[in-house]
Amino acid sequence: MTLTPQLDSVGLVVADMAASLSFYRRLGLDVPAEADSAPHAEATLPSGLRVLFDTEDTVRSFDPDWTRPEGGDRVGLAFRCDGPAEVDKVYEELITAGHRGHLEPWDAFWGQRYAVVLDPDGCGVSLFADIEAASAT
Repeated sequence: MTLTPQLDSVGLVVADMAASLSFYRRLGLDVPAEADSAPHAEATLPSGLRVLFDTEDTVRSFDPDWTRPEGGDRVGLAFRCDGPAEVDKVYEELITAGHRGHLEPWDAFWGQRYAVVLDPDGCGVSLFADIEAASAT
């Protein structure tokens, strides 16, 4: 029997678990409050894909030579919104909550309303919605 690996999860290494989980809860991830002080946390998406969060200390516990990457994002998460207005609303809510914007919402040439906000570790998180589908409804 041949096994085929299947993508099961996306892992994020975070400096401050509580700050990171607060940010991602605002984007709809369901993570229990007690995870704020845990060294590892998980959220399972409706598709079954999991988002894993580990503190920097946790990663160093099994990889002592690990250092925080420098020079830009290595992995980007993108959250689909219900429509262009929701991209604007979610972006504004995150900025109002004290998170840093990277790219304000705009109508991208590839047909999406698109914005990028930075998570607490400075990683870009995209918000997007198809423009055409929204105008057809």
